[in-house]
Amino acid sequence: MIVRQALFEGSIHPGREDAFRAYVKTELLPMWRCFPGVREVRVLHERDRDAGLPEVAMVLSMAFDDADALQAALDSPVRHDSREVTKGLLAMFDGRVRHHVFDLAHGGTADA
Repeated sequence: MIVRQALFEGSIHPGREDAFRAYVKTELLPMWRCFPGVREVRVLHERDRDAGLPEVAMVLSMAFDDADALQAALDSPVRHDSREVTKGLLAMFDGRVRHHVFDLAHGGTADA
């Protein structure tokens, strides 16, 4: 399994935090869940960080079976549409979005 993460490195405009989170939940999350081949979608909102580290307002994490499934999702119409809708989110955000792809080496719960 592979995981693609989008790190929203930067800050949400002051006073827009609730609107940012609501926009993700109502506008983007339903689209992300429709990506072909996606096995899991997680959205993480930063709560805290170690001293000296840059702010990461949000992380989008999407899991796929393999590189072919990821590529199919990236090439899909729903991904293209979601990029347009993301512009509304970026209007509430100062920073950059970086994408990383990982191999999932271990999974499960802490008590597994």
